[in-house]
Amino acid sequence: MTEITPPKVQIIQVDPELAGQRIDNFLRTQLKGVPKSLIYRVLRKGEVRVNKKRVKPDYKLQANDEVRIPPVKVAEKSAGPSVKLDRVASLEQHILFEDDLLIAINKPSGMAVHGGSGLSFGVIEALRALRPDARFLELVHRLDRDTSGCLLIAKRRSCLKALHEQLREKTVDKRYLALVKGAWPANRNKVKAPLRKNILKSGERMVSVAPEGKESETRYQLLESFAQASLVEAYPVTGRTHQIRVHCQHAGHEIAADDKYGQEDFNQYCAGLGLKRLFLHARSISFVHPKSATTVRLEAPLDEQLNAVLQKLRQQETQNRSYDD
Repeated sequence: MTEITPPKVQIIQVDPELAGQRIDNFLRTQLKGVPKSLIYRVLRKGEVRVNKKRVKPDYKLQANDEVRIPPVKVAEKSAGPSVKLDRVASLEQHILFEDDLLIAINKPSGMAVHGGSGLSFGVIEALRALRPDARFLELVHRLDRDTSGCLLIAKRRSCLKALHEQLREKTVDKRYLALVKGAWPANRNKVKAPLRKNILKSGERMVSVAPEGKESETRYQLLESFAQASLVEAYPVTGRTHQIRVHCQHAGHEIAADDKYGQEDFNQYCAGLGLKRLFLHARSISFVHPKSATTVRLEAPLDEQLNAVLQKLRQQETQNRSYDD
């Protein structure tokens, strides 16, 4: 494995757009491929200086700060994913919207939003590989690896801060489509149940309903009913890990093909319809654009597999009605 060493110390003047960013996060974008442990080590040893002074990892940069970055050996293996990889290259085709502040992507199911936990790369690493000249690309929010749909990426720190504020104030409207087990009652429009997150020894995250958990609420609307399943729209009022999936399980209507919280017989039934992925899709997202101050509503179409499953269910319903007649 070859090593690439930056030739000398770098002195970088902080762009006003990056004011307020922590120095450790700034270094992670400047030293792509460098492990976090090494970044914290050079900070701890005082090799990184801001305006010729030592700083702690939580130091927040100011406009026009001068940052001294020492030469750091970067393993070539740790570089970003190749833009020639099919999954990376195909992301351009999934872009729903883009301007000078943000990118919205219809994230494919099976692709994580970021690398880690044994994954070499995710959406954000792939986008950075596709846009090597982009000075700033950060996730605004997250989606589970197996969930598809609307995902926002900020191209400027000011946009990231503005959208994070909207998320905190619960003014971002995110709507999901889920195919769930059984007949969802038309008058059941809410599930409120506190959620507790557990990390298993394997590192896997599992969430359960527990009295000591965090307050959580999901609102639902029944869209279509089938013989053994229902199509619902889910609107998470809070944004807990796996919230929609666990709330559906708690209501007794598990999401189709959910390998963590699903129901085995229902999963097998859906597999017979050709479903090979979690049927949870972030269909739309609405927010106030940080620059124009107008409301933006974006929609992500279902992929071919989810559309095909719904088509089969609708055909079955038509056949059942014809038999009844």
